[in-house]
Amino acid sequence: MTMQSRPPPLRAPAARLPVAVWALLLGLAALLAWDASGLDLQVMRHVGSAAGFAWRESWFTTLLIHQGGRLLSWAAIGCILLANLWPRQVLPGLTRRERLGWLLITLLCLAVVSVIKRFSLTSCPWDLAEFGGTVQYVSHWAFGLTDGGGGHCFPSGHASAAFAFLCGAWMLARAYPRLARAWLAGVICLGLVYGVGQMLRGAHYPSHTMWTAWICWALTVAVVQIQPWVLSRRAAA
Repeated sequence: MTMQSRPPPLRAPAARLPVAVWALLLGLAALLAWDASGLDLQVMRHVGSAAGFAWRESWFTTLLIHQGGRLLSWAAIGCILLANLWPRQVLPGLTRRERLGWLLITLLCLAVVSVIKRFSLTSCPWDLAEFGGTVQYVSHWAFGLTDGGGGHCFPSGHASAAFAFLCGAWMLARAYPRLARAWLAGVICLGLVYGVGQMLRGAHYPSHTMWTAWICWALTVAVVQIQPWVLSRRAAA
């Protein structure tokens, strides 16, 4: 009686990059192309003049978009904290890990953008001589080269008050898919409104808002992709 040979073990299929990662890479390529084009300064020349920026002290951009947006961000963080403290009353379909992940990733995005701003040598558009300031334009890619101004203007901290909450769409997707799509659309719209408002005031170039969005998106995707791998390693151990 002959023994049947065992079939060779099946090989696991090659891992494919998720769609979110490919979109992230395409977004990075588009951002780098924008920076190389010099469109930042061209856009600001259509918004400001030698007399400065007409919308800099407007109630609409200063009180409603800037101050109001900051208050809305704090209110959103308060709601996420509430969802962690009283999980059964607020979004009961979420797991404890999803609630905590939502809070921690949001705070991580806010912290990373703040740290980058702290070490940035890039000054704001309203500091440029051609817009009534005193400094000359220097790209934020000119590492170590100061423009002579106060710096700390790249990326947009105000836009992070919206884009830091992108992770909510990932955390809501399993239990509340419709709410997740609405949340994602709302965060993107608010981020664009904040970015345009700061651009009209002369506080930020368009790329500052774009980079804030990309950084928050990248951090969210990275954590979401790494978390299952960490959990599987712990389970194996």
